[in-house]
Amino acid sequence: MKRKQSNNSRIFIGIVLLIAFLAVPFLTPLQNYLSIPTDMVTFNNESSLEVPDLGDNVQVDATDKSIQALDTDTPGFDIDGAGRTSQLVYEIAGFPIKKVNLSVLDDIKVTPGGQSIGVNLHTQGVLVVGHHQVDSGNENDVLSPGEDAEIEVGDIILKINGESIEDMESVKPIVTEAGENEEKLNITIKRGEEQIDTTLQPIMDKQNEYKIGLYIRDSAAGIGTMTFHEPESDKYGALGHVISDMDTKKPIEIHDGTIVRSSVSSIEKGNNGTPGEKQARFSVKENEIGTITKNSPFGIFGELNDTITNESHDEPMPVALSHEVKEGPAKILTVVEDEKVEEFEVEVVSSVPQKFPATKGMVIQITDEELLKETGGIVQGMSGSPIIQDDKIIGAVTHVFVNDPTSGYGVHIEWMLEEAGINIYKEEQEKTG
Repeated sequence: MKRKQSNNSRIFIGIVLLIAFLAVPFLTPLQNYLSIPTDMVTFNNESSLEVPDLGDNVQVDATDKSIQALDTDTPGFDIDGAGRTSQLVYEIAGFPIKKVNLSVLDDIKVTPGGQSIGVNLHTQGVLVVGHHQVDSGNENDVLSPGEDAEIEVGDIILKINGESIEDMESVKPIVTEAGENEEKLNITIKRGEEQIDTTLQPIMDKQNEYKIGLYIRDSAAGIGTMTFHEPESDKYGALGHVISDMDTKKPIEIHDGTIVRSSVSSIEKGNNGTPGEKQARFSVKENEIGTITKNSPFGIFGELNDTITNESHDEPMPVALSHEVKEGPAKILTVVEDEKVEEFEVEVVSSVPQKFPATKGMVIQITDEELLKETGGIVQGMSGSPIIQDDKIIGAVTHVFVNDPTSGYGVHIEWMLEEAGINIYKEEQEKTG
């Protein structure tokens, strides 16, 4: 009797395994369903005003500048910290079906940046950055039509009366026409992932102009640093963090944008409690070197349409994955005067071998006496400066600790390359029984 039950058990297990093997071609990769913890904290400028929370999987000690990875194991995913290999295991009902080995391609090399760049972004639609009251001259008629229409700061105006809005100049004639005809405007706004329709009645102010009681913006500009470019595809990555609107503090949803050559004219040194800042000159209409197609938590990305050079590191270099980064000496490339890219000594204080894309993966400290003399440490405008260790690009400078401007965060280069659409992995599949 026991032998029969044992045979039945073997038959049942065999059937389950057979079904599992037959299902392999129809499996969707497991990572599509994983909840990937990503730090989405955004910043107005290129330095944080506080030490932010990195999420559930990482803790930061601001006192000793250490990062400690907690237990973030996810079923079916394992990283071999000893080598250059990650392993994804597909499972059905707990049975391993196949392994996909991910290893960085030995021939993937990108050219480090360090150049100062001017950034010019054009928003998707027009961004609402504030409300204002419209004084029509009547004592009891001071109000904001936009606020009455429940349009909020941070909303994006996509359409007015069914017409797509691409810039601020296209708004005024529509508002004037509706006011003169005493008609309400039908407005479509985007709030997060939601689209909302509302109506708004323009009113005439004391200067005989029709107003809607909203402050709007259609572009943003600033400076940063180029991190890398890939010679074959001309793809590039810069800044290492998202660009947020200075008023709404929300990431800017871009329609398009450009990067241009920039020249550093002076530097305001940082000190405890106040981050420093690069002062730079650039023209948004001249010296264009590339387009911007993405503004993400890992920086801005696009394609170069002109040749750039940093003179000292113009040859492509290999990259290091997050688990290959070591505590110890490293270098950054950045500009402190004019357009000259220079090399400065830093220390990688701590680094997290991240399993999934996440920002602020390492803490660095400026140790170069010359740079400390010039800037006081990490300053605004330095975001994106490439970090090099053992002749490999390991990441980019992203934020400064305001209470200690000699130190700040860095992002691992593999996540910036992934955002840029540069595949640094090769896959080898082997079936397991």
